[in-house]
Amino acid sequence: MKFGKSICVLNVGGTRYAFTREVIRDFPLRRVSRLIACATEKEVLELCDDYDRDRNEFFFDRHAQAFVFIMLYVRSGKLRFVPGVCELSFYTEMLYWGLESAHLDSCCQKRLDDRMSDIGLDTLSEGDIEDEPQSTGESVQEAELTCRARWLEKMRKAFEEPNSSLVAQLLASVSVIFVIVSMIMLCASTLPDWDTAKRTTVEEHRIVEAVCIGWFTAECIVRFLVAKDKWDFLRRPLNIIDVIAITPYYVTMAMARAGMPGAGLGVAGIILRVLRMMRVFWLMKLARHFLGLQTLGLTLRRCYREMVMLMVFVCVAMAIYSALAQLLEHGLDLETQNSDYASIPAAAWWVIISMTTVGYGDVYPVTIGGRVLGGMCVVSGIVLLALPITFIYHSFVQCYHELKLRSARYARNLSAEMLR
Repeated sequence: MKFGKSICVLNVGGTRYAFTREVIRDFPLRRVSRLIACATEKEVLELCDDYDRDRNEFFFDRHAQAFVFIMLYVRSGKLRFVPGVCELSFYTEMLYWGLESAHLDSCCQKRLDDRMSDIGLDTLSEGDIEDEPQSTGESVQEAELTCRARWLEKMRKAFEEPNSSLVAQLLASVSVIFVIVSMIMLCASTLPDWDTAKRTTVEEHRIVEAVCIGWFTAECIVRFLVAKDKWDFLRRPLNIIDVIAITPYYVTMAMARAGMPGAGLGVAGIILRVLRMMRVFWLMKLARHFLGLQTLGLTLRRCYREMVMLMVFVCVAMAIYSALAQLLEHGLDLETQNSDYASIPAAAWWVIISMTTVGYGDVYPVTIGGRVLGGMCVVSGIVLLALPITFIYHSFVQCYHELKLRSARYARNLSAEMLR
């Protein structure tokens, strides 16, 4: 359908928004972007409630205030609930405009999960909002655009959300297997007999390593290509670790082809071995597949203030006790100086293992004053560590509950997909 004017007006609940046709075509809200692809006025009316051809104005009989917050998401990328509006009502508006619960901020996702759990509702879909008939005269451009967008979204979910479909679960299982194989080879490479065994089966080891690296490389490239925000993808710590862990293999292969073995490169060889050891961080990839690791990561992200407070407590106590221990064990009695406490940094090691009640026994006080100080150090360490851990524990339980609800929702969707 060819619109006569270059400016399109959206009238949502009496509030007007003016956009150019180019903006409408690339609009993040699926219902709005589909207006450009409509071939007839009948198709337009399937997406909106009324249409004024003279003013090129589209009418939507929806919640105006909810759309204001949705527009804030379009501009800033943050979507939160409208104060005073029911979570389910706002979620209904989100589904109408083509958004999902995943677009909500984490705090609002929890509120939605709790609300849906209270009323025994598993999930909603756009089909529950209204039954939209599909036009038989849909244009080829709209079909191609929709199919491409859906394909990219399915690919993104398959690699980023392991519980979203059967294909995602299969890819996650393969990825876990390759991570485990890679870790076994990394650990075995440090054994004393590894070099001898590697010389006898050099070809098999090269094949296994090449297959593992090839899978990780292909997975990283595909995830980058289907990512919504490429810059955000590159800034994620796990993706940076992936690149750092993959790069040394290709650098080693390039050096081998150039006749430069990595073992004889001096400093360059050491750097290469350090980078190769970064493969151990591939274990962090398991966080995408296991609820426990996801809970740990989410807890640490939400409790960074408590973690900083805990580190401040420990550092202040360590500075005080290490200075006193050095004075009592080494600085006062010149005849019976304890060489283990010759400096404050040396005494700090004894303080930290005492406050955490580890007590290796390699360093210990011998004077009466040092032993009294050691008892105070142990007791105060227990108290200081216990204070912030209470908040961290409650946050851990809350994060586990949220992720468990989300995992259960994915499992129900997957079961429904299998029954189709």
